Amino acid sequence: MSEPEHAFDRRMLEALICPQSHTTLHYDADKQELVSKAAGLAFPIRNGIPVMLVDEARELD
Repeated sequence: MSEPEHAFDRRMLEALICPQSHTTLHYDADKQELVSKAAGLAFPIRNGIPVMLVDEARELD
């Protein structure tokens, strides 16, 4: 099975941290989000690019 054209590169996780809590992020492949459990936020991934703006993140349930 081939990767989608705009697949998220998981190696980015090594370099990215939550802009609010400064903690590590977890990749949710089903929802195409990077999740910060410490901040209670999920950052969207659009066209393979993580949007690391707090204003664009959704609050976790």
